[in-house]
Amino acid sequence: MTRISGRIVTPGGIVTGHLDLDGGTIAGIVPDDTAGDDVIVPGFIDLHCHGGGGHTFTTGDPAAARAAAAFHLAHGTTTMLASLVSSPFELMRSATLGFRPLVDEGVLAGIHFEGPYLSAVRCGAQNPQYLRDPVPAELTELIKVGEGAVRMMTVAPELVGALEAITYLRDAGVLAAIGHTDASYDQTHAGVAAGASVATHLFNGMRPPHHREPGPVVGLLSSTATVELIADNIHLHPGMLKFAAGSAGPARSILVTDAMDATGMPDGSYELGGQAVVVADRVARLSRDGSIAGSTLTMDVALRNAVAAGVSLTDAVTMASTTPARLLGLSDRGALAPGLRADIVVLTPDLTRKQVLQAGLPPAP
Repeated sequence: MTRISGRIVTPGGIVTGHLDLDGGTIAGIVPDDTAGDDVIVPGFIDLHCHGGGGHTFTTGDPAAARAAAAFHLAHGTTTMLASLVSSPFELMRSATLGFRPLVDEGVLAGIHFEGPYLSAVRCGAQNPQYLRDPVPAELTELIKVGEGAVRMMTVAPELVGALEAITYLRDAGVLAAIGHTDASYDQTHAGVAAGASVATHLFNGMRPPHHREPGPVVGLLSSTATVELIADNIHLHPGMLKFAAGSAGPARSILVTDAMDATGMPDGSYELGGQAVVVADRVARLSRDGSIAGSTLTMDVALRNAVAAGVSLTDAVTMASTTPARLLGLSDRGALAPGLRADIVVLTPDLTRKQVLQAGLPPAP
């Protein structure tokens, strides 16, 4: 039996005491006011990540994907999707086949395709040469060869055939997300009605709100969709993060990194989806037009930034772990409770990462 002591952030609130582990499972929580002031939270679940530690998911290389997942695991992300960017179909298919064994092994929880069925007007750092309207045959093939590995796809709902694609994804058990979109408020709600359940990095890559045309941001916040929030203090002002999290609530908000391979690496020149990226002072931008190109964020820092922005610790933990677990249908993790998998991050009182366990074990050196 392993015991971890401190302030345990549970679904019912914070309990000062001991978290008892039996192998890879949480065995119990024992209250004890003398247990110390470390903060114990469930392992983070990141639904939107393109890479880290100098390794990328976007080329479909399994070795690079394994290394990127290991980098983020060391920062507390015990479950993650591998996010690709807009690409030719051949790369999408080969990446699905290449990553499927990693999903079977549990290194990845699945694949997220951010594109290519996105708005050219709001493409952001997506490569415009690969953008296109949804192609039903491509969706069918990816889901077929993925055998359950394809877990999420971002689509702009205003595109020709987008609503049909969203419904197809939903019916196939794939999370349909709305993002990189110039949709109106009504078009956004039509996308949710068709089956979309996630907003890809709310605010970013979207038509800005206007009081006479609320657009996708207000459309998504006023819907049933769960909204992704990049808590790096670059994509979103802390005040906007707090506002969005308060508007949607922790059960409909998730923290994501949108991290690229430059995460954890020195400033310099990088690449994303065939486009040159320059990273300076933690900010990644496309060389061609200065668009923000992903982030250099890790989930431990995202949690700390959310709390600093005014989100309560319990709500921030829900957004970083519990809500994304529910979206993925992973009922065995995402919270600290007896019987769940022992995915655990121990933080210092100032929320700096101290220890990580995945199914009760530390990351491999």
